[in-house]
Amino acid sequence: MSEFNGGKELSVLPRAGKLRLKRSAIRERFRRVNNAFMLGLTGLTTVVGIVPLVWILLSVFAHGAEVISIRFLTDTFKPTSLGGGGILHALVGTGILIALASLFSVPLGVLAALYVARNPNTSLGLAVRFGTDVLSGLPSIVVGLFIYTLWVSGHGYSALAGGMALAILMLPVIVRTTEEMLRLVPKSLREASLALGAPEWKTALKVWLPAAMTGVITGLMLAVARVAGETAPLLFTALGSNNLSTALDKPIASLPLTLFKYAVDPSKLRNAQAWAIALIIVMLVLLLNISARLIATWRSKMY
Repeated sequence: MSEFNGGKELSVLPRAGKLRLKRSAIRERFRRVNNAFMLGLTGLTTVVGIVPLVWILLSVFAHGAEVISIRFLTDTFKPTSLGGGGILHALVGTGILIALASLFSVPLGVLAALYVARNPNTSLGLAVRFGTDVLSGLPSIVVGLFIYTLWVSGHGYSALAGGMALAILMLPVIVRTTEEMLRLVPKSLREASLALGAPEWKTALKVWLPAAMTGVITGLMLAVARVAGETAPLLFTALGSNNLSTALDKPIASLPLTLFKYAVDPSKLRNAQAWAIALIIVMLVLLLNISARLIATWRSKMY
């Protein structure tokens, strides 16, 4: 709209247009303030989440690093009057328990994942998926009590019972991660094998599963990291021992059980050794998680 003033044409902006521009500027200012506030809030929550982790890591490292040595890692239990010894028996016991748990859980978990990935909408497939979800949230002490009732009450404390308890805790992680990795394998690969006349079971074991093997290994590492620091189920099953033992039918030591025992010991030497064991467990879990991430990154670059 325009009008003449003294022979000159002047542009006149309607009042409604000025109000719209003003409201638009106010809304833009509000969006910027709101964006800055939300960015600050998310940054604050990130810091709040990271600070406890860093605090724990620094505390464990500060208290545990001064005790760790080659002798501490290669010596067995000794009384405090003889220097306290080391944790070789706990390292060996932890390795045996994790090996047994992997032996029990990996074949069952992989086969279950193959079935669920192949038949996701069947009654059994839905039941397996629901069961793994429930099992993943089950308190570990309940699993320990279950194995105690099922096995320990009749056969006694043993490494075998401890391996069974840890296997139950590892199972849902292996099933879900393996299932997700199998779903990422192109269907054309499996269909090509079937079209060439290969039976379903051979296609699954020799074509489908090998294509997702890096993901399966990643899931296994995450499952091991999940149970590496579990103490409650082992109190009901493996019990613990001060001796270096490899017998599967006898009580056996582990890092979490030894940590618990040394932490409640009145001896300051044992308390210091407990911090060192805590550092070893933390480093083990971090190493497994980092390795799993690296494998996943390597796989994504390959495909």
